[in-house]
Amino acid sequence: MRAARALVALAMTASVIVGCAGPGGSAAAAELVRSDAPRAAADAAAGLAVAAAVEAFSADLYGFLAREPGNVVFSPYSVAVALAMTRAGAKGTTADQMDKVLHAATARDLDAGFNALEQELAKRPGKYPFGDGTVDLELATANDLWAQRGFPFEAPFLDRLAVDYGAGMRLVDFVQKREEARRAINDRVSERTHKRIPELIPQGVLNDLTRLVLTNAVYLKAKWVFSFAKGATAPAPFYRADGSETRAQLMQLNARLRYGRGAGYEAVALPYVGGLSMVVIVPEKGGLAAFEKSLREGPRLREAIGGLRDAQVRLRLPKFEFRKQAMLKGPLSDLGMPIAFEPGKADFSGVSP
Repeated sequence: MRAARALVALAMTASVIVGCAGPGGSAAAAELVRSDAPRAAADAAAGLAVAAAVEAFSADLYGFLAREPGNVVFSPYSVAVALAMTRAGAKGTTADQMDKVLHAATARDLDAGFNALEQELAKRPGKYPFGDGTVDLELATANDLWAQRGFPFEAPFLDRLAVDYGAGMRLVDFVQKREEARRAINDRVSERTHKRIPELIPQGVLNDLTRLVLTNAVYLKAKWVFSFAKGATAPAPFYRADGSETRAQLMQLNARLRYGRGAGYEAVALPYVGGLSMVVIVPEKGGLAAFEKSLREGPRLREAIGGLRDAQVRLRLPKFEFRKQAMLKGPLSDLGMPIAFEPGKADFSGVSP
């Protein structure tokens, strides 16, 4: 097993965007309110277009997050959804910069595409035949808005969130009951991720100017089609990006999988029961930096996944578990949307007057 950083589909992730403004009202417990506008029908073509946009955004954002040493794990889908919900209320140059970073043709295309993707994901959970019985595939996504009670929000913004994101607004009090609001947000994310992300928002993030928090959480629990035998896991050499060697617990599998080899990498897809899969890409020895650079210069993810073919594969994969918290203001600004984070210049007048 070579290379230190594998690119994997992440199971339990969450993203948050916090917005601030001038003084507003106060209240007690969270109350759910939402627009009466019905959810739009899914547009398959828009979904495919946004899937390609998220793929490009993934490679862009990874390039910035991977600058830090060590392991990187993130959910570009979660980040993109939270940004798209925010984009629904952006205007002028703020909106133009967000569209460019999200690789969106128009705001309407962006909203319609995420609507289609979310509805497609909603079809996946359920029982699937496996062996002599069935197994469960658990997949949950949650888009939530947490707003200051009494603060004015534009009706068209709330309509757009209901129509394309199925999202309502939970009213809390960031001014006088900030800790209660923080716990409510964290409890909701913890619930949706089966307690895998117990504290999305640490103390100190919210303040008395906070007026709106947007969160997205994704949870996946599924059974491998080809399970790694517990008795086959054993310590073996694992090579870091700098060429140094360590020992890791390597799981082993010999199965008919979808495998591919390209310029500077190997890739394999590990299927879950229910049609989803995890794709692992391993750069060649000493080639991690070059492969990461190639991700940002073209559709390498699509090429790697599109080049997979059935093959008999002997796979050794290290067991791993780690967490990562990433602050996205810097990377997103560097990607091309700095105005969204500049007081006095950011224009989110579509969210609130």
